Amino acid sequence: MNGQVRRAGGASRASMGLAWRYLRGRGLRSLLTSLAVALGVMLVFGLNGILPTIMQTFNRSILSTSGQIDLSVTSTLAQPFSTAVLDRISRVGGVALATGEVEQQAPLPVRRDVPVTDQVSAVTVVGVDPAVTGRIRDYPIVEGRLLSTTDTTSVVLAADLADRLGLRIGAELALPSQVGTTKFTVVGLLSTPSVGGQERVYVPLTAAQQLFGLGDKVTVVQATLAPGADRGQAEDAVRRAAGGDYTVGGLSTAGTLVASLQTSQFAFTLFGVFAVVTAGFIILNSFRTMVAERRRDIGMLRAIGAGRRTVTMMFLAEALVQGALGTLMGMVLGYLMAATLFAAMRPVFATIVHLDLGPVVFEPSAYAQAIGLGMGVTLLAALIPARAAGRITPMEALRPVSEAAYRASAGVRAWIGVGVLIASVFCLVTGMPAMIGLGAVLFLVGIALVTPAVVNPLARAFGNLVDIVFSREGALARSNLERNPGRSAVTVTAVMLGLASIVAMVTVIQSIFAGFLGYIDKSLSADYMVIPQSIVLSQGNVAAGPALSREIRHTPGIGPVSSLRIARGQLNGRDVQVIGIDPAAYLSVAALDWNPGSSDAAVGQLGAGRWLIGNGIFSSQEGLIPGEAVTLETPNGPRTYHVAGIGNDYLNAKVSTIYVSQDMLARDFNVTSDMLIMANRLPGADPAATKTALDRIVQDYPGFRLYEASEWRAEQERTFNATLGIFNGLIAALAVPSLLALLNTLAMSVLARTREIGMLRAVGSTRRQVRRMVVAESLLLSVIGTMFGVISGVWLGYALVQAMKNVGWPMPYAFPYGGVLLTIVVGVVFGVLAALIPARSAARLDVVAALHHE
Repeated sequence: MNGQVRRAGGASRASMGLAWRYLRGRGLRSLLTSLAVALGVMLVFGLNGILPTIMQTFNRSILSTSGQIDLSVTSTLAQPFSTAVLDRISRVGGVALATGEVEQQAPLPVRRDVPVTDQVSAVTVVGVDPAVTGRIRDYPIVEGRLLSTTDTTSVVLAADLADRLGLRIGAELALPSQVGTTKFTVVGLLSTPSVGGQERVYVPLTAAQQLFGLGDKVTVVQATLAPGADRGQAEDAVRRAAGGDYTVGGLSTAGTLVASLQTSQFAFTLFGVFAVVTAGFIILNSFRTMVAERRRDIGMLRAIGAGRRTVTMMFLAEALVQGALGTLMGMVLGYLMAATLFAAMRPVFATIVHLDLGPVVFEPSAYAQAIGLGMGVTLLAALIPARAAGRITPMEALRPVSEAAYRASAGVRAWIGVGVLIASVFCLVTGMPAMIGLGAVLFLVGIALVTPAVVNPLARAFGNLVDIVFSREGALARSNLERNPGRSAVTVTAVMLGLASIVAMVTVIQSIFAGFLGYIDKSLSADYMVIPQSIVLSQGNVAAGPALSREIRHTPGIGPVSSLRIARGQLNGRDVQVIGIDPAAYLSVAALDWNPGSSDAAVGQLGAGRWLIGNGIFSSQEGLIPGEAVTLETPNGPRTYHVAGIGNDYLNAKVSTIYVSQDMLARDFNVTSDMLIMANRLPGADPAATKTALDRIVQDYPGFRLYEASEWRAEQERTFNATLGIFNGLIAALAVPSLLALLNTLAMSVLARTREIGMLRAVGSTRRQVRRMVVAESLLLSVIGTMFGVISGVWLGYALVQAMKNVGWPMPYAFPYGGVLLTIVVGVVFGVLAALIPARSAARLDVVAALHHE
């Protein structure tokens, strides 16, 4: 046993020594391979520093105003609740003080004289009890005073927020309310900086309740614990006292902000993982090249007694060293990238968000993720070439590689690839989201398996085109590719991944834009729409009382009028937005885009009682089927509803939503206020006069804006077009790994063919001819990769659009003509750009030194 351990240890030391010797002898190639890993790790590690740093900044600012708040109690349905809950919590042992508050966002009208970056679109109105709030919150007053028990319409806010709003002590802040506008007088300014997107203003509790039409209800209970109280026991006791309909927790930043940042972080991580996987293809290519070049060395090692395990471990040791080096470089570069990003963002944060960003913060998970991906992908990518090297016998190493044997092996893999491609088609036609995703992955795998068998025929086919530009050098470039189809296939696969992402993303973007414009035309087609400041109905809006819709109905020239009302509920334990519509009037001004099996009859069904319509995304998540009974949790207790149908509208297609009648919304959710009003003009009515009359009505409600249908559609289309810049930036970034793959492969190809290039120079080839040969080879690789990228991208884009349909978000498939053209241009341009450095390096090789190269 001890002898086996010693032999294993000796083999490991020998493998590591040989690996280090080869790495030192091929320093430039080793560095290029490590750089491929470093790029992916840099993105994963650097981008993972964004969320913790921003969250720490927000937490630091919010904690500065939290005072002694230890626990917050809110309704699980995000609904206002009775102060009886406050009474129960106040009697819990360990609770020193509890107070009820109202926290709700209110939109502010756009100020025409203020730049967009300085606009405050909404504030969080915090209604507090002046008698006790000073004992539970900190108010660092720099001017004026705190709220008093005699105040009715007074407000206290941060000094920097007052500056942005153009307010001072004694000035008036107008806030939208259910009856139009309520004006508050500024009585105090705080030194605490406001948090971007969560700007808070403090008003008396009774004023906030009147502002939002809550009666005597509150939206949150804030509590402090007695000195020495056990936090865990006190929290459990508060939870029992509040009941199962309430959530008890500590202070945290706004959930919407956190969710938005976490979604961005998830996208960042996926992008980094994609870059690391592409690096894996580059590493696989590198080690396959190494094994091919060192066949004679491997044979000699085997001949003098080195075992298969020693040879395999030698290559894995090289991968381990290169992975460690690449991971370390990537983490250093990632830190520098994050630090540089935040250095550029600090003035923007200070100007727009009004917060000072702290130093970059990396959580332990960021280190674990970067090291795991960097080292793991490197070792996995090197495993196949390492095992292949270990299986080479001394006799095989001394014989040249049989082209017939390679073709046979490639042919077997190609047939396996064909089988995988057939399986991917089967997965697509099932229509199941999970199977569609699996089919997309299988398609890429199948293409990768088929590529080695077809790369030579494709090189000959496309070589004729390259010969038009590179008449002499094209033939040499083609023969280089045909001589090592395995290496060429891996490079083509890496290029394919990057370019397929471009086509797929363009497909999805075009399909989403086309789908949403279709939703607008169908579900928001009324002549006039009175819409709140935020088109996300449940976010930062103040509903209007019945007076607004009544005035609109009585406006001369106005015909049918209908409205949307909003509440929150839970179905099967999942939060859901509940939209109340008038079944009798809704279809006269709007419509839903129905899923197969549902129709306008479902809207009429809502008038028969507790029936609901689920939107596509929520129905897919919960498996809702027309006709089934479901239990809906409401502020008045659980209620049994039946599913009338499944359909979508524009505003709520992305949010889990159900639609019920407004009668049921009033009975079960206590909501009677309108969030959006739609109206049609009577035939023959004067459009200008009607619009003028509506403008006079809506101007008294600063939380709402009046739109004509064409005006609204044009604004949404402009918003879509504005977001294209972001998507174009992401598309460009997705193409970078492809450029790196080509550059890395060509650079290693030049290094591997140093002796061959020296011979070409010795027999009369000029530097220009050598450069053109490398550029021609790069063009051939990129053209083949572009072809596979376009095919794969069209497939992936179609699969993603189908997957959206099957998760309840139906979008029409739009063929990416522009994406295909863009990909072809990018592929050709990258083919030239990637060849510039390797071609220059090849042309500048010293002939004598190249001929002596081993």
